[in-house]
Amino acid sequence: GVAPASGPRALRRRLGKGPVASLKLASGCDRRCSFCAIPSFRGSFLSRRPSDVIAEARWLAEQGVREIVLVSENSTSYGKDLGDLRLLETLLPELAAVEGIERVRVNYLQPAEMRPTLVDVLTGTPGVAPYFDLSFQHASEPVLRRMRRFGSREAFTALLEQARAKAPEAGARSNFIVGFPGETEADVAELERFLIEARLDAIGVFGYSDEDGTEAAGYEGKLDADVVAERVERLSRLAEELVAQRAEDRIGTEAVVLIEELLDDDTAEGHASHQAPETDGSTTVLGQGLRVGDLIRVRIVGSEGADLTAEAIDVVVPGGDR
Repeated sequence: GVAPASGPRALRRRLGKGPVASLKLASGCDRRCSFCAIPSFRGSFLSRRPSDVIAEARWLAEQGVREIVLVSENSTSYGKDLGDLRLLETLLPELAAVEGIERVRVNYLQPAEMRPTLVDVLTGTPGVAPYFDLSFQHASEPVLRRMRRFGSREAFTALLEQARAKAPEAGARSNFIVGFPGETEADVAELERFLIEARLDAIGVFGYSDEDGTEAAGYEGKLDADVVAERVERLSRLAEELVAQRAEDRIGTEAVVLIEELLDDDTAEGHASHQAPETDGSTTVLGQGLRVGDLIRVRIVGSEGADLTAEAIDVVVPGGDR
């Protein structure tokens, strides 16, 4: 099938047949982070009309999609150029109500633009994954200011606590840049402290490098490449350990897993609401009669790194031919 038209974008054809698909909310970015070149080549933030997003979600459901992943450079800004700063809070329940769509996930949230109403919708709306893909980038205030970003270790920790107070099972992930110009050992220690406190389900660690046309490319205080590499290695080791611990903490709890692939007659692979497809860990489900597209209630019985093993309890929503 061909997707409905949406603003200036071309018609879309699905390349895959799996039960998960991305759905673009907007293009461009109005933020001016000193390390990022995206605004220079993708332009200002431009939201798609809600009617177009909903129409594409319906089309995806007709193609067999069970989970849609909303993507943009900054999903928290959705609607601001349409005159409604809280349009995402209105859109999410409407998407979750589309027949055939069983889970809606939002990617790329800016911590500085998070608001209580959005946290409420993400944690309290049936069919919306309580999942927080938060672009923290760092946790040291001096580094964040040089990045032209807002926040602090305390503010970021409070945001995660707010989400988990409403949905203890909520998932959270983030990426971090280390070795930014002027970053000190004290800054790195602040980031390490935050990572330990944050209990994130997935963590990406990247070393800083200059991007042409960015403000940071002209900054003084550039660190030697070997210093950046050492910090990346150190933080990556910590991140791997913390993510594994977070996964282990989920053993004994229940979750709902969307089945994406059958491994054999009584084993399948999928992801729970706290796991974004492809980027986070996955869940191996043990059970009989599983089908791709099923949503299965499971009990988590083991973990390895970020990945989980679980035993099927029952079928919440059947997705395959039964």
